Amino acid sequence: MFKASVTSGVHSSHGEEGLTPLMEYSRGLIISSQLNTMRRVVRQSKFRHVFGQAVKNDQCYDDIRVSRVTWDSSFCAVNPRFVAIIVEASGGGAFLVLPLHKTGRIDKSYPTVCGHTGPVLDIDWCPHNDQVIASGSEDCTVMVWQIPENGLTLSLTEPVVVLEGHSKRVGIVAWHPTARNVLLSAGCDNAIIVWNVGTGEALINLDEMHSDVIYNVSWNRNGSLICTASKDKRVRVIDPRKQEIVAEKEKAHEGARPMRAIFLADGNVFTTGFSRMSERQLALWNPKNMQEPIALHEMDTSNGVLLPFYDPDTSIIYLCGKGDSSIRYFEITDESPYVHYLNTFSSKEPQRGMGYMPKRGLDVNKCEIARFFKLHERKCEPIIMTVPRKSDLFQDDLYPDTAGPEAALEAEEWFEGKDADPILISLKHGYIPGKNRDLKVVKKNILDSKPSANKKCDLINTPKKTADPASVVRAAGAGATPGSCPLAIPLWSGPLASTVSTVATGGRSANGGT
Repeated sequence: MFKASVTSGVHSSHGEEGLTPLMEYSRGLIISSQLNTMRRVVRQSKFRHVFGQAVKNDQCYDDIRVSRVTWDSSFCAVNPRFVAIIVEASGGGAFLVLPLHKTGRIDKSYPTVCGHTGPVLDIDWCPHNDQVIASGSEDCTVMVWQIPENGLTLSLTEPVVVLEGHSKRVGIVAWHPTARNVLLSAGCDNAIIVWNVGTGEALINLDEMHSDVIYNVSWNRNGSLICTASKDKRVRVIDPRKQEIVAEKEKAHEGARPMRAIFLADGNVFTTGFSRMSERQLALWNPKNMQEPIALHEMDTSNGVLLPFYDPDTSIIYLCGKGDSSIRYFEITDESPYVHYLNTFSSKEPQRGMGYMPKRGLDVNKCEIARFFKLHERKCEPIIMTVPRKSDLFQDDLYPDTAGPEAALEAEEWFEGKDADPILISLKHGYIPGKNRDLKVVKKNILDSKPSANKKCDLINTPKKTADPASVVRAAGAGATPGSCPLAIPLWSGPLASTVSTVATGGRSANGGT
C-alpha cells in the first residue's frame, strides 16, 4: 500500500499538466520524505546479509553414533585443532576426538576417550590449551584429558586427573575464560564446584544456592561472576569466590521446560526459555535491576530447548533448538528493541547437538564469522556463516581483536581475588596454533592437607597451592598413555608410601593401573 502511494506520486509529478513549479517542488519534497521513511524501516547493520551454508558431503564426519542420552547439552565441543563428539558406548561413556581435517567416514574402530564408567553428559575444551578437554559423566566424576598433538592413535582410558566431589551425575563442565587450570562443574546434586585442576583440589563448593537441578552455568567476560539457570525457574548471578548471590530473578520464564542463561560482553544476561503457554521466549536482563527484562520476545511453539551461542566480537547470538532444523541469529545493540532478528539458516535434518568454533579457528579470508558443527543421528556437518564482501582485503570491522589462547591469570591468582580480561590477539594474518605445554597436575600430600571443598572457604587465608620439588616426582614409564601427562606422587618408600600414593592419585597406581 505504502509502495503504491509513492509510485502514484512519482507518476503524478511527471504526468499531470498545469502544475506550478512551486506545486511540483512541494510534491517532490513529499515523495523524498516518503522514500527516506521507507529506507529507515530497514535497520542498518553490516550483519543483515549474513548467510549460512552447509559444507559438501565429503567435508562432513560420517558414520558417527551420536549419544542418545537424555540430557540437554550440546554433545559437541570444537577448537581450532579438534572436534569432540559424545558418542554411544557400551559399558561406560565415551567421546570421539577427531582432528578437523579427518573428514569423511569414521571407522567404527576409531579410538575414543573412554575412561568414564557411565555415559558422558558434557565436554568442554580448555580455552588456554587446545589439547586439554574436560568431561562430566553420570558416574559422578569430572575427568581432564590431554589429547596427543596429532590426535588419538589408541583409545585413551587414563585421564590426567580425576576430580571427585559430586554425589550425583555431573551434567555441566565449563573452563574459566581467563585463569589457567580453573574448571567449574555442576551436578544433579544441585552443587557447583570450582576446581584447581593443577592440584586436583576443589577450592569452592556452592552447594546451598540451588534448590533444584541446574540447567546451565555461564562465566562472564573476565570470569569474576557466573550466571545460572535452574529448574526452580530462577536466574541467579553469583560471585563464586565470595559465595554470594549478586542478583536473582524468580520466574524469568514461567514455563516448565528448561531455560538457558548466558553472560554478554557488556555484563547483561541473555536467557531463553518458555512461557506459561509453552511458547519459546528469549529475554535480555540487566543484573543491576532484574525486576523487568530489557527486552522479551516470543518466538514459536516448538518444544526443543534453545541453546544460545554468543560471539562477543560481533554481539551476535545464534539460537539452535534441539530437535530443530534451523539456526536463528540475532544482533544485540543499545537501541530498542535491543535484540534484533537477523536471519534464519534452515536445513532438512533436525539437530541432535551443536558445536561452536572459537573465533580464532575461522577463515578470515572468506569473511567467515561463525562455524557450527551440527550433529545428526549418524554424522557431524559443519555449517559456515559468512558476511558477503567483494573485497579480498582483511575486514577489520568484522574481526576486532579477539580472545587468544594465552591465560591472563594463574589459578592461584584468581582464587586469591584477582580478575583480568582476556588477552586479545589480532586475526589479520590468520591464527597459527602455537605449541601447547603439557598439563601438569601436582597433588598435595593428603596427610598435610585439610578438606578443601568447604561450604565456606576463607579465600584470604587460602595458601598458594605450590608443590615442594623435593617431595614429588613425576610418575613415568610402563602405563603412561601417549600424549597424557603423568601425575606426581610422593617420594617415599615402604607400605605407607604405596597407600598414600594410591589415594593421592585417585585410586590409581603410578603405572596407570587400578
